[in-house]
Amino acid sequence: MTRYLLFLVFVFSCFALFVTSAEAKRFGGGSSIGKQRTLSPQQTATPPSAKPAPTAPAAAPQPAPAGNRWLGPLAGLAIGAGLGALFAGGLGGMGGGLSGILLAVVAGLAVLFVFSLFRRKQQSAMSYAGSGAPSSGQPNFMPTYTTVSPSSTSPGNIPADFPIEAFLRSAKTSFIRLQAANDRKDLDDIREYTTPEMFAEISMQLRERDNSPQKTDVILIDARLLEVAHENELAIASVRMTGQLRENNGTPDNFDEVWHVQKNLQDANAVWLLCGIQQLA
Repeated sequence: MTRYLLFLVFVFSCFALFVTSAEAKRFGGGSSIGKQRTLSPQQTATPPSAKPAPTAPAAAPQPAPAGNRWLGPLAGLAIGAGLGALFAGGLGGMGGGLSGILLAVVAGLAVLFVFSLFRRKQQSAMSYAGSGAPSSGQPNFMPTYTTVSPSSTSPGNIPADFPIEAFLRSAKTSFIRLQAANDRKDLDDIREYTTPEMFAEISMQLRERDNSPQKTDVILIDARLLEVAHENELAIASVRMTGQLRENNGTPDNFDEVWHVQKNLQDANAVWLLCGIQQLA
């Protein structure tokens, strides 16, 4: 019975180690979240090559934090030692086995504690992408579109008076800014750009994320307005974001996703808010 209880303690210790080593990810986690919409084959066709984003040059790659490199191996050693002691105890008697198990448990918890402190110190010392950019107080995306007349739409389901170029410039800026806000876990900034439902989902992701640093560099970005739909008092614009980004100084990855933003046309002070991300790649 005693060995069974000690085994359960070990299982929970191992679980805690693995949970705390979960990696951070870019805004949205690279998954489809929030409001999703049905897209036509023409809208999901391969877009032209993305153009460079108007961002500052990326900083030189830095080596990965030592805590992140060594946490997994040391945790594995502690777990292996504990399991070995557990089974050795079953063969050689409770005396030596019990002491070995207790020592391994203590070692595992010590590893967890030390590296949790190490990661927190590194996070506080690291400058995140966009962390120095103050909140401008300006509304996100473009708030100038107020008409609802379906007779003024173009063949692509986009109203003829819609400020497409200005809207897309602001959409790309918002994409970059939200990546930076996600890196530094800035919930106040994220709240200004998202609907309450979308904010709740992003907040949950950030609460589940560990304390390891996250750095997202947007290398290339292009945006294409797919459609502007009307649902009751809402205008919903779907913007296809494509390009390339780098996470934590790693290998650049391509992204291809649609950002759905909505605006309440009955509210004169309303702005466009992100209500969903839909992955295409």
